[in-house]
Amino acid sequence: MSAGTAGHVARSTVRPNSETIRRTPLRTFLHTDDGVTIDSVYEPGAAVYDVSRSPSGDPVFVVAHGFTGDVDKPHVRRVAEAFAHYGAVVTFSFRGHGASGGRSTVGDREVLDLAAAVAWAREQGHARVVTVGFSMGGSVVLRHAALYGSQAHADGRRREGRTEAHTDAVVSVSAPARWYYRGTAPMRKLHWLVTRPEGRIVSRYGLNTRIHNRDWDPVPLSPVEAVPRIAPTPLLIVHGDRDGYFPVDHPRMLAEAAADHAELWLEPGMGHAEHAADDDLLARIGRWGSSQDG
Repeated sequence: MSAGTAGHVARSTVRPNSETIRRTPLRTFLHTDDGVTIDSVYEPGAAVYDVSRSPSGDPVFVVAHGFTGDVDKPHVRRVAEAFAHYGAVVTFSFRGHGASGGRSTVGDREVLDLAAAVAWAREQGHARVVTVGFSMGGSVVLRHAALYGSQAHADGRRREGRTEAHTDAVVSVSAPARWYYRGTAPMRKLHWLVTRPEGRIVSRYGLNTRIHNRDWDPVPLSPVEAVPRIAPTPLLIVHGDRDGYFPVDHPRMLAEAAADHAELWLEPGMGHAEHAADDDLLARIGRWGSSQDG
């Protein structure tokens, strides 16, 4: 189920004109390189509702939710509302989640979903894109930045779609450092959901998340392997010291792999992902993202 180094990113089914893209939210389905439809929402943010200003100077935050989330979940909407104070926001549902098509590959081919969302964000006129991922989404933003970032272009063999799908800054919140981690009870439960037929039934009908029934082949680049390839793109790693899924050795491994390129915020008392990110933390992430020049 590996995404590999896919290049072309298909356009959205709706192309708003320059008179309207800064005034109102837009919802549409994007199409990924492998043909999956992705439910996506663009919101201009408070600053760019002023039609006298070009959106090119304002960042757009592309939010990658955690496993079992989707674009309409209250915790995803709360994140979007927080970031709207600092720029425009694109939210979307990963494959197999919500109204999006396909089946979840739990962090593998989801990099193509994010690439489609980033390319669409640039279509709205924004020169700077900040990807922010939570939990599974946190691992996806790291792999995406490695595959579509500056080092991916270094050999001069850019594939079609790479330029528009790259990010200018990356924030990974509550992400794992390595695959197949089962060291906590929540992760053992998640592995049951993903690997067992009865678990996938529970996920489909109880959590509105459809999971692919095949193992990864080949195993995708792990988050800790991806991190060294992200430089010089700015990288922020955020993790709670009370995360019940991934203990603090995960963010420390990621930060060490970055070799002083990344900032690490270990948040006292914070649990896991979007639900644990309070308004103050989201505001700090928003300020960090809007201050990056890429």
